[in-house]
Amino acid sequence: VQLVESGGGLVQAGGSLRLSCAASGSTVSFIVMGWYRQAPGKQRELVATITRGGDTNYADSVKGRFTISRDNAKNTMYLQMNSLKPEDTAVYYCNGREILANYWGQGTQVTVSS
Repeated sequence: VQLVESGGGLVQAGGSLRLSCAASGSTVSFIVMGWYRQAPGKQRELVATITRGGDTNYADSVKGRFTISRDNAKNTMYLQMNSLKPEDTAVYYCNGREILANYWGQGTQVTVSS
């Protein structure tokens, strides 16, 4: 399975972006899918996860601003990002976890200008 992110770009603070993660195969096999991000000089960190059953989890820094969702019929996961801040600037990675395998996308750059 390959994961391909899209939707990143440059946006002003306070703006919105919607990231998509398209899987080459079925996402039904993914027990958990998630978004992670890595800013320059920092470790990769969790942004949000969503289980196959739809339970979500968010990093405190994005709660109330970001919304994760998945559409198994379209084999796609989304991250709606509102009220963006300069500190949200990072490369955002899509992740899908099966019982015995873990998949990552190549990342998409999100840059928030002040």
